[in-house]
Amino acid sequence: MYKLRVILADDERPAREYLKNLLAEINGVEIVGEAVTGADAVELIKSAKPDLAILDLQMPELSGLEAVKMLRKNQMPLVAFVTAYDQFAVQAFELNAIDYLLKPVERQRLKQTIARSLERIEHLDWRETEAKRIRNAIKSYENAEKLERIPVKLRDEIILVPVAEIASVIADGELLRITTGENQKYVINFRLKDLEPKLDEKRFVRLSRGAIVNIDAIASLAPMPGGTFIVFLTNGQELPTSRLQSRILRSRLLRL
Repeated sequence: MYKLRVILADDERPAREYLKNLLAEINGVEIVGEAVTGADAVELIKSAKPDLAILDLQMPELSGLEAVKMLRKNQMPLVAFVTAYDQFAVQAFELNAIDYLLKPVERQRLKQTIARSLERIEHLDWRETEAKRIRNAIKSYENAEKLERIPVKLRDEIILVPVAEIASVIADGELLRITTGENQKYVINFRLKDLEPKLDEKRFVRLSRGAIVNIDAIASLAPMPGGTFIVFLTNGQELPTSRLQSRILRSRLLRL
């Protein structure tokens, strides 16, 4: 009996262990690798050549969607995205027949994903077909309506901060510190990986595992040793980039 070659990618170890335990109960599955980041997932897919990649949609620095965008058609495995409920993502996946698993992943739903994957790889052109589905899903997701205002509690009232006025969002443990272009500062109890997909990716860019900035708020960039940058914002903030995000930033902002 053919065993479906599967890789898992999630930045949270308990989530990976949970999926591994569920997969161990399903016949016809072989786990051929694990990744902690989106960048690691890209390299693992290229080297292990799995049939199915189960990817957390929201991973630091490089999301599941961004990871598959970096693959060529002949490298594309079948993909099942794991996500907390995200209206825009679910709509995009359903519209384009992309598999997804809602957290917490249910055993029966995962079995359906495995069965569907075994059926799909019987077709000779399955990688090309999946690549086309993925491209269309990403296009649908990126064109979806994004968050325009963020509710924040300020003393005894809740105010709505326009997203267009935000200069940076910095992770601080389980909190996010928001700074506007006018240097107004707010704190919300939310995770960066959950907020990022709600922001317009044409307007915001990630600088590192813990920082996202508004592209319009970037005044200048100073190259640093190792290929990274210090990003200077119009409100006076100075933020470092990670090596991975420096490459993405260079591609998005510094290419004519």
